[in-house]
Amino acid sequence: MTGRIVVVTGTGTGVGKTIATAALTVRELGNGSVVVVKPVQTGMGPGWGETADVSVIHTLTGCDVLELTTLDDPLAPDTAARLRGVSIPPIAEYADRIRALAEGHDCVLVEGAGGLLVRLDTDGGTLLDLAADLAAEVVVVVSAGLGTLNHTELTVQALRGRGVEPAGLVVGSWPVEPGLAETCNLEDLPVVAGLPVIAVVPAGAGALDPATFRDRAPSWFSAPAPLG
Repeated sequence: MTGRIVVVTGTGTGVGKTIATAALTVRELGNGSVVVVKPVQTGMGPGWGETADVSVIHTLTGCDVLELTTLDDPLAPDTAARLRGVSIPPIAEYADRIRALAEGHDCVLVEGAGGLLVRLDTDGGTLLDLAADLAAEVVVVVSAGLGTLNHTELTVQALRGRGVEPAGLVVGSWPVEPGLAETCNLEDLPVVAGLPVIAVVPAGAGALDPATFRDRAPSWFSAPAPLG
């Protein structure tokens, strides 16, 4: 058995990628065995007070998780590695480990770090390189507010430029009281990207208790706006 590989990227940092990955995990758990992989996690050194993304996902979903490389400082992975003078694996090694996981699971969800072109190794390799190497499905997590149309279109164009057609968009944090920009963006995102919005995750979803999160997450995929 070789399972599907789904790469989750964002249009930038802070768009809700981790919680969106958790929601995708809940959906995939209904179809079989799932493992969530974080190739590189930064900001885990003493004094930074960061919580590993995979820990958040495990708490919310109960899914198996795996972190491949951990770096101290909250910086882009290649910068964090160079700052401390440490070696980190190249993209090809991450790809091999993810393929091995896919042999034993129905789905491997791979959460990136920051945006699509953030360098994950010190050789210039990016999440885009990893997705192309794996021939993975790609889901793009986007913000709801001003600027999202430009950031989304740039990300989608970069994927298509490498022959990777994204599966769809996820709005990572939909406000309780959306304004004019958010409402219009929800209509315009599919137009500018040429992709469906497959889920809309409500703001604050990560603060739900795990049972409530697992109960509500499927509804975020079945309606054009979150049901709360």
